[in-house]
Amino acid sequence: MSAELVDLIHRQVVDGLDPGAAVAPELVAAAIAEEAPLLGAAQATHVVSQVLARIEGIGPLAEVFVDPEVTDIMINGSGPVFVERHGQIEALDIALDSASVNRLIERTVAQAGRRVDPGSPMVDARLADGSRVNVVVPPLALDGPVVTIRRFSATDIDLDEVSPPGVGQLLRWAVGARMNVLVSGGTGAGKTTLLNALSGLIEQSQRIITIEDAAELRLRLPHVVRLESRPANIEGRGAVTIRELVRNALRMRPDRIIVGEVRGAEALDMLWAMNTGHEGSLSTIHANGPSEAVLRLEVMVLQGDASLPMWAVSEQIGAAVDLVVQVARLPQGRRVVDVAEVAKVDDRWTCNTLLAGGRLARLPRRAARFGDAPDERWCTP
Repeated sequence: MSAELVDLIHRQVVDGLDPGAAVAPELVAAAIAEEAPLLGAAQATHVVSQVLARIEGIGPLAEVFVDPEVTDIMINGSGPVFVERHGQIEALDIALDSASVNRLIERTVAQAGRRVDPGSPMVDARLADGSRVNVVVPPLALDGPVVTIRRFSATDIDLDEVSPPGVGQLLRWAVGARMNVLVSGGTGAGKTTLLNALSGLIEQSQRIITIEDAAELRLRLPHVVRLESRPANIEGRGAVTIRELVRNALRMRPDRIIVGEVRGAEALDMLWAMNTGHEGSLSTIHANGPSEAVLRLEVMVLQGDASLPMWAVSEQIGAAVDLVVQVARLPQGRRVVDVAEVAKVDDRWTCNTLLAGGRLARLPRRAARFGDAPDERWCTP
């Protein structure tokens, strides 16, 4: 098999192809049979996979995408491709030229119905497998287009393996008891992965509404309604925000509302939902610790309504959020590093850790409000 044959078949197949249109493998195989009839079956199959990879936008990265250990793929213009494995960044032997990078951007963005150009030089998109793509192009990216791909992991995690002793049992109980849980952490810390794991603990009979900027959650439940925000079109119209989706979700008879990430004014509507009969809601937030997560929520709520007095904002958060789970990316992988309850200290709501000595030391004080009490044996003095 030669790169020239892949180039030739690729050009033949995509000639006149609409952006984002699907291509059947049979169509590629027919083009190969006509152009190289003496090619062996194994080689022909390899050419088909390479051509389809180019058409789907991942091109030379096809082999990287099937590596379960790769969590992030980073392309900094033409040159080597970088990946993250086990929390460490490494350079691959794969190097992309400008044409390959532009082709990858064109296909991934077109499939998501988005656009990126010098007039709109940043975009977020989602691949068919749920992986999230961020693209920045010149003039903002000075050394060529930058592509960052956050791989979607379909692997279920074991809460006991990624949590301090006793915390896994507490989290399972908290979801079943319909506590409102906020997962906090930095970029790439594993917030969405943990949110997927917690969501999988919800009762099968419940109706779940998920709301995300880019759909990443994969809930294995029978009654899930997935909503995704929409950016403005080229005329600057048609945008649908997370906040609008949260408001609309309240009219959709949800048992629980899961907001993939709260990052702005929608925090106010999410807290209202938590405080008006939609217990058991889950969400994530970017923050360096549980206390910082509460402070960020306060700022976000004020973005939704700056006229609210600070004491009212604090009371809303204190009444709505029960647990804050902090995750972090460590050398040994992504781990739960803290679990805190929201409690009032000196007339202000903040977070108090439930851990001591690297393990669960006590249960949340408000646990008694949620029916059957959790097991005291999970705690270790």
